[in-house]
Amino acid sequence: MMIRYILTDIEGTTTDIAFVHQVLFPYAAQHLPAFVQAHMATDPVVRDCIYEAQQTLSLEEGITPDLDQMVAALLHWIRIDRKHPALKQLQGLIWREGYETGGFRGHVYPDVAPQLRQWRAQGLSIGIYSSGSVAAQRLLFGYSEEGDLTNLFDHYFDTAVGHKREEVSYQSIAKALNLNPKQILFLSDVEAELDAAQAAGMHTLQLLRPGTAASTRHATATNFYSIDVERIIK
Repeated sequence: MMIRYILTDIEGTTTDIAFVHQVLFPYAAQHLPAFVQAHMATDPVVRDCIYEAQQTLSLEEGITPDLDQMVAALLHWIRIDRKHPALKQLQGLIWREGYETGGFRGHVYPDVAPQLRQWRAQGLSIGIYSSGSVAAQRLLFGYSEEGDLTNLFDHYFDTAVGHKREEVSYQSIAKALNLNPKQILFLSDVEAELDAAQAAGMHTLQLLRPGTAASTRHATATNFYSIDVERIIK
């Protein structure tokens, strides 16, 4: 069965992990307190995010946090890289300001965009699956160092479909795409994510970016140029 769809991770695959942890996360942490204070009264999206985070904290710690306590908790969640939907949405809103004001540009490895264009020219469809929100994904590629790359992607998936280390998440993506999992190639640097995708029936390939430990269970490639889609299915 031929591969018809390339599904790719972002962090450590298309984008240097350092950009996320040394640029995006610190920017969100620096600006979050003032952003919440400035928008809490007028922006219902921000209010909903804070309420959702408060509900989580109430359930987990048995307290009813005030706004200052909630901001402190959100900053802690940033430090530990908690994948909470409300935090992810708030981070996306803050990053939008950073991208739009020219505070930074999204990092993309130089081999990514040319190879994505080549795959599209070959008739393959391409999608993103990342723990970052869909909004954050669109911002990274829309304001990338290589320009606006959003036209290269057909779909964006985040943890609304499930966590990236769970088989059912990849089953849900295949169903949403109306494809047999065997028609999908999933690219990631994380072995546990590849395990889950493989268990769902997808083809898998690990990107060995600097600092990535090579998998013993999946095919590997050092960059997008070296990925031979036809060879993977043989």
